[in-house]
Amino acid sequence: MPTDRTKPFYGWYITLTLALTETISWGILYYVFSVFLTPMEQELGWSRAELTGGFSLMLLVAGGMAFPAGAWIDRHGARLLMTAGSAAACLLVIAWSAVSTLPAFYAIWIGLGVCAAAVLYDPAFTVVAHWFVRRRSTALVVITFAAGLASTIFLPLSDALLVAFGWRVAVLILGLFLGAVTIPLHLLILRRRPEDLGLLPDGETQSIRSKSRAAGDVTFRKALTGRTFWLLTLGFGLFYLAAAALRVHFIPFLIGSGFDSSTAAYATGAIGIMQVGGRVVFAPLERRFSTRTMILLIFALQAAAQAVLLAGHAPLLIAAFILLFGAAQGAGTLVRPAILAALYGAANFGRIASVMTIFLTLASTAAPLFASLLYDRAGSYQPVVVLVVAISAAATGVAALAHRSILGAVPETSS
Repeated sequence: MPTDRTKPFYGWYITLTLALTETISWGILYYVFSVFLTPMEQELGWSRAELTGGFSLMLLVAGGMAFPAGAWIDRHGARLLMTAGSAAACLLVIAWSAVSTLPAFYAIWIGLGVCAAAVLYDPAFTVVAHWFVRRRSTALVVITFAAGLASTIFLPLSDALLVAFGWRVAVLILGLFLGAVTIPLHLLILRRRPEDLGLLPDGETQSIRSKSRAAGDVTFRKALTGRTFWLLTLGFGLFYLAAAALRVHFIPFLIGSGFDSSTAAYATGAIGIMQVGGRVVFAPLERRFSTRTMILLIFALQAAAQAVLLAGHAPLLIAAFILLFGAAQGAGTLVRPAILAALYGAANFGRIASVMTIFLTLASTAAPLFASLLYDRAGSYQPVVVLVVAISAAATGVAALAHRSILGAVPETSS
């Protein structure tokens, strides 16, 4: 059925919806925890390690639930899953505002881990994979550009609510806001695939559809028995490992390098701004270079950024690191779903991507702990920096192997 060219393609309504709901979900389920950490510690009397343990549980559970969530979306679409995830998250955040015992606190954050798997990036990326092919990178940029501002919006907002009402009322307000916005949007706007509305991906007509697809749909078994998938998983795992090890420790690293705590906090926040910049330039660059080449460039950029810190801790060097590292992180968020969709198609994207997500979550969760142990042993962050540079260089080497493995599988440009 041909599309009505007088109306915007419905996929863009879904994209704008996800841009808003991802921003809110990331802001409330991920970023605001740090704002309420100190007041919770003071009121409840729990140690910082006990409190952050709940947050770590959320990350681990989200990684573990990635595959069931991906399998559901492949079979049934994201509409019901993301709606139910938003509703449960709303109730759990409200429960967080009234929590008084540590076991209940952990139970809430385990539940929020399940919700995170249902509403954060991976489900949204699966939706995009179904609705777009040629314009997929642009849709991903729109969603992640907005969500990249989640910390910029919700950290000061939650702090203002904390000052005005205290942490419990602040969390309650955020939980109600999360439900009021994301539940109806997910329920009313999301659809499984364009064919359900008599449309084609990108809003194309049948005559040009065959020219727009970068790859046919690959079965889950075939994808996971191929060498390419595991090379990509290893490469991205090392990329995430090196990034998480340094980023979580960046504020104490800067303080130990002679910067005051306020400057260190602002500098760390600037990484988020640079991530948004990296996402903005990703789409036009991907139209000039193949996706596999973009992976190689992004991994090399992160290695170069971290190597800058080996040259010293002068303000200009720190600024160069923030610029390069933030850009690599921002573009890295986009290139992963882009290459998976290009190689394996949309039909089994949720399950295929979720397997990689499990390994990336484990890497991101373990990296800060290993960095802490190394720092405690050496009494300095210098060995940590040396190690993350080596890991990022290894990631780049693996990306080069993956580049050769998928040579010819993805067109030289996405257009």
